Amino acid sequence: MNIIELRGIVKRYFVGKPNELEVLHGIDLSVGEGEFISIVGESGSGKSTLMNIIGLLDRPTEGSYILNGLDTLVQPDSELSRLRGQKIGFVFQTFNLIGRMTAQKNVEVPMLYNHVPAKERAERSAYLMEIVGMSDRMKHQPNELSGGQKQRTAIARAMANDPDVILADEPTGALDTETGELVMSIFLDLHQNYGKTVILITHNQKLAAKTQRIVTLKDGNIVSTRAGGHPIPGPRDLLEAAV
Repeated sequence: MNIIELRGIVKRYFVGKPNELEVLHGIDLSVGEGEFISIVGESGSGKSTLMNIIGLLDRPTEGSYILNGLDTLVQPDSELSRLRGQKIGFVFQTFNLIGRMTAQKNVEVPMLYNHVPAKERAERSAYLMEIVGMSDRMKHQPNELSGGQKQRTAIARAMANDPDVILADEPTGALDTETGELVMSIFLDLHQNYGKTVILITHNQKLAAKTQRIVTLKDGNIVSTRAGGHPIPGPRDLLEAAV
């Protein structure tokens, strides 16, 4: 079963003006439930634009987008906002943690918008911090965490509302190689052991090769789709080795 169905996705900016710019030129992409795929391409390939459409942060100019059986293009903005909060978990390169909050409280933020009771928020955030190997750093603020610890916190936050899809935009871009491997292992854990659909946006071919399927964008078109699937170290092995 496909959780995401994109058909004929076109994205234009400055529509109807002399400087009209078409960034995506008719993207067709299906993502199966529980699949781990990567979308790769150089700067200017359209990765970020496609990510924003998949993440319901932007609407396409033309085409159709079905998310878990729901036609997103006929939904009002209020419903898209609800779907974003409940169906999609975002992980960004820059972490986007709130500085004045502890790591655990950062994880609770999406649940606040979902009106989850305080006791349930605390229990679930502690559980998620354990999953990403951050139980001993829950009460630390972001400025007391390393880059890898911040990203692990951000992954836990992305899982807060138990979304169907994890959308990760260059999640290892600000990390060293070893820490990047650790972060990738957590995504694999979420995919294999928690059934999450994971979409990794990256320019890093080595990381992309660790996913099940690699979709390559160039100049706003999908130019190739090929299998990945190289094994990576088990999540618990890397978590135990992490500092």
